Order: sequence, then structure tokens, then C-alpha cells
Amino acid sequence: MLRRFLFVLMLALPLPLFVTAQSMWTPEMQVKTRAIGTPRVSPDGRRVVYTVNEAVMTADKSEFVTQIWMASTDGRENYQVTFGDKSSANPKWSPDGTSIAFTSNRKDNKNNLYVLRVMGGEAEPFTDVKSGVGDFEWSPDGNWIAYTMTDAKSDDEDKNDKGKNDFRWLNENNKLARLYVIPVAKNGSGKREARKLTVDERHVTGFNWAPDGSRIVFNHVSTPSANDWPSSDIAVVEVASSRVTPLASTASAESALQYSPDGKWIAGIASDIPARWAQSYTIRVYPAGGGEPRVFEGSHDSQPSVVGWSADGSKIYFYEGKGTGTALYYVDAASGKITQDNYAAGVVTGVNFNKGATMFGMVIQNAVSPPEAFVVRPGDKTPTQVSRANDDVAKLPVAKTVIVTWKSTDGRDIEGLLTYPSNYVEGTKVPLILNIHGGPAGVFQQSYIGGRGSYPIATFASRGYAILRPNPRGSSGYGTEFRRANIKDWGVGDYDDLMTGVDKVIAMGVADPERLGVMGWSYGGYMTSTIITKTKRFKAASAGAPVTNLMSFNGTADIPSFVPDYFGGQSWDQPEIYAKHSAMFNIRNATTPTLIQHGDADLRVPISQGYELYNALKAQGVPTRMIVLPRQPHGPNEPKMQVAAMQSNLDWFDKYLK
Repeated sequence: MLRRFLFVLMLALPLPLFVTAQSMWTPEMQVKTRAIGTPRVSPDGRRVVYTVNEAVMTADKSEFVTQIWMASTDGRENYQVTFGDKSSANPKWSPDGTSIAFTSNRKDNKNNLYVLRVMGGEAEPFTDVKSGVGDFEWSPDGNWIAYTMTDAKSDDEDKNDKGKNDFRWLNENNKLARLYVIPVAKNGSGKREARKLTVDERHVTGFNWAPDGSRIVFNHVSTPSANDWPSSDIAVVEVASSRVTPLASTASAESALQYSPDGKWIAGIASDIPARWAQSYTIRVYPAGGGEPRVFEGSHDSQPSVVGWSADGSKIYFYEGKGTGTALYYVDAASGKITQDNYAAGVVTGVNFNKGATMFGMVIQNAVSPPEAFVVRPGDKTPTQVSRANDDVAKLPVAKTVIVTWKSTDGRDIEGLLTYPSNYVEGTKVPLILNIHGGPAGVFQQSYIGGRGSYPIATFASRGYAILRPNPRGSSGYGTEFRRANIKDWGVGDYDDLMTGVDKVIAMGVADPERLGVMGWSYGGYMTSTIITKTKRFKAASAGAPVTNLMSFNGTADIPSFVPDYFGGQSWDQPEIYAKHSAMFNIRNATTPTLIQHGDADLRVPISQGYELYNALKAQGVPTRMIVLPRQPHGPNEPKMQVAAMQSNLDWFDKYLK
């Protein structure tokens, strides 16, 4: 009787109301949106391989698993290539297009190299290592595969681990990633013997084969520490002899290397001097035999991701963020002139060339369309979609997102994204949540609002919230000057940018000034904890992995040069500046009910930062809760933990804004 009654009631409902009820978003739905990995086109341009990463949640599992798919470049054929409960990732075509190599953790949960013939059969393991294979590349003739592998623990270290005699000295005995080559053909004994190419103290972070296969250019840093990225230099190793020759070793951070088709030049990027955490790069071309590079003009955002050379060697393609979208460019290798080739009002990632540079592969998404794999030929403006991994999600309606602009207090132009509530009625005032990005040199682009993460934008919108995601000074996408406009000014000028953005949405007649919330992760958490010490206009706040005390953060994070670079010195030299810009030294002014979210394995912003805020608010009687996410690093990377973060945010704002 109940089922029959509900069925009759459903038929009687007006269609728009029924559609809305059926499409109500939830955190569980958002975490199931699939992530697409770098699509790579075959040498003949007929097929493309890509990866699909999806959530696996059962009673005893919570993980993201990646599998390889293959499609025709016209988008008509599409099928899964690898299967199982372990991930297979990073597929790359052999130069003749007959095989793909990939990495998988299917044995002992260690990443190893496998090769699969496209015509069929089982994937053949090429390595069996103790640590794990990192990135890899086929040699141009297809006879070798170069790969990086981090040093394994010694037998004594393994023995000490098992015997609980595993003490360690900080920043000593670093395990470095080194460069290896392994033959594709087996030797007379039916084996493949890998050979180490780099043996000195260099941590290899990227590499590229010379067209004739005799050399490999690679970039390296002094240690694996995230703090040591400015030490990145370039060297060349001869494959036959393992002899290493420095190519570029300056105060710049040099990386992202690509040989020209004729092998005479190497394209890369280099930072300005000194290398700043608010990074800025230019494209440079180095003579392959050594010598001074040619330095090209700066790009729009000075953060280019080099794709590679055109087939004739006349152009170097790259892409980078531009405002809330992504632009593809090329630089004329002779004149250095930069030309914008294409622009997407969305997020484009994983752009790469196939062999011969006849076709790009890429992943594209925008605010209303989930990520999918696409291919396009150089010069074409309309890419072809080749994957359908998120077809089911794409059928669900999502709320409207628009770009809004406003003037900050000092007259600076600021831009952001405003997502309206689903089925918004113009003139209605609704609760508004201010969402602040991390970084501080992050940026909100027009990514799919139904995707994963800690902040379920589509779900918030379906529950009647408007969400403002501003790009205040300090953000990427708007040039070097804008990205560095918050140096020595955290929580001041950027605070004004955020508050005037909220004022803008109120003036538009969308936001209810009596129902405002604020949330953000990392630097967004820093700004959230700072905001509650400076204003009482927000009725609720959620601080994710927040930096709350610049002094203690600088002494415990894995990037101890970060804050001194932004503030021009150490805390012991200028304690008053560190205190002025830290929420913990101004926390007595806070009264806003605050949720704190933190992973207990967070090395970037240690969980002690969250505890400081929690205990201070509790001591003053401010309504406060703190959710600790076990095993999670700086951002939740397990499906159930992402759902927990999303749901706790929804519950917190529902309690105080509705």
C-alpha cells in the first residue's frame, strides 16, 4: 500500500519538483565522480589510452583504484584494458604502437613496470623491485625503458624495522630517486638486467630521451624534501657509459625538459632569482651540448607547463591557468614570440603530444561538465571527447556558476566564481558560504562542482546555499605581480578582497547578510581562522588543515623556508610580525562557531595547528568541534574520509545558517 501510494504521489508531482528531488546531490554521490588520467595518443593517431580512477567503498575497504582504458580517437570505441582490485596507471605507448607500458601495485603493493601487447594477452612484469618504480619513458627506438626508482631499504634496515630498532636521524640517509634503464628484449638467460645510470647524490625528478637514444637529460634536486625544490638543476647522462655532465646549475630552479626533434636543443623552464615560493618561470632553450640558454619572454601567468615541440621544431607548446580557465600557447622557437592557440573556460590538465606531435591528449572539465578525456590536432579549436567515464554523473543537473568581479578596498580588481543555489529564484536572499582556496598561490578555476574533495559545492547548492569562491591577491592565474601582492601582507589585503567579494554578492541581492558562512583548507584555513578574529559577520566557520600560528607552523612543517620567504625573515628576528599575522595571537576576539578538520598524518600543516585553534576556542566557550581524519595527509585521500569531511561541513552549516 505504501509503495502504491508513493508511486501515485510521484505521478502527481509537478515535473520540475520531481526532477529536483531525484537529482539532490550528496557527498556519497560526489566522491563517486571518476577522475581521468593523462590521455596519450598512439603514434599512428588512431587510438588513445587513459586512466579512470574511482572510489571503492565496502565494509572493509576505502580506497581509490585506477584502471587503464583504451579508445579510438574518433570516440566511437571505448573499452577497459586492465582489471582487478589493484591499480594500473600511467600507460605509455611504445614507439611502434604495438605495446603499452604502465605501472601497477598488483604485486606486494609495490609499484612495478609492466608491458602489455595491444593485440592481447597478459601484461608482462618488467621489474620486481623492493621500493617502487616512479615515472618511466620508452627509448626512441623502443629497445629500452628508462625509469626512476627510489633507493630501497638495506637488509639491515629491514631487519631493524622488524626488530623495532628503527630509530632514525632527521634529514640523514635520504632515500633518493635514481635513473635506471632496462632492456625490452631478454638476454640469453631469459632475463632483463636493469642498469643504474645515476649514482651520485642527486634526486631525479624528471627526464627525457634524446632523439637518437644516446643520452637522457634529467632534472634533479638535492634531497626529496619538499623544501628543496629551489635546488633543481639540469644534467645529461650518456646511456652507454653512465657519464653525467651538468647542463644548467644556477640559482634558478630549472626543470621540465624536452629535446627538440633534431636533438640540438632542450626546452625547459627556469625560475627567477631568487626562487620564490610565489613561483614565476620563463621558458628557456638550452643548447644540447651545453652553453648559455635563450630566455623567452614571460607568459601571461609565468607558470608554463611545457608540452613539447612541434613536429618541425619551430614551436614549443605549453599551457597554464588564465583567470578561472586554461589557455594553450606556443612560443616561436626562433623569435620567442608567444601566441595563444586556444582557451577553455574550464580546467585543462594532462596535456601531452603523441610521437610525431600530430595530436594532443588532454583532460577537460568545467563547472557543469565532469572531467573526460579529449584529443585534438594542433591548430584545431574543437577537441573530440573519447571517454565516457562520467556519463551517469553528467546527466545530473548542477547549479549555475558564473564569474563575478568587484573592486577591493584599495581599488584592485578581484575575480571569483559564484555558484547559485539549484533552481534559484532571482531576488531571493539565500545563505552564502565564502569558500577560500589554499596556496596562497592557488586559484579557483571553473572545475566541475560535482567532484570530490572536502567541500561538496554541488551538494551545498542543491540544499539552497550560494557559494562564493574568490581569487584574492596572492592567487595564480593573474600574473606574477598579483601572485606576489600578498607578500608580508597575509590576512590584510587579501582579507579586504574577500570581504568586498561578500559585499558584492549581498549587493547583488543574492546573499542574506544574516546567514553567512566561511570555509577553507590550508591557506584557506589560515584565512578562515584569521577572519573569525577580525569580524563577527559570519555565523559559522569551517577551518580545514588551518595554519593558525605562523611561529609554530614554521618550526614544524615540512617546508620551513615557506613563511620566511613570504615575510622576509625568521620569527625570532621579527616576532611581532609573525604574531600580528597569526590567528592564535588574536584569538580572544573570536566568537564564531567553528568546525576544525585535520588529517593526523599531515606533514605540510601539522595537526598541532588545528589543536591550537580548537583548545583556544574551547577555553573561551566558543562552540567548536574538531574532526580528526586518521591516516590522512594534507588533504583527505580516502573516499570515506572525504565523505566524512564533506558531511561534517554540511551538518555544521545547516546547524548555524538554516
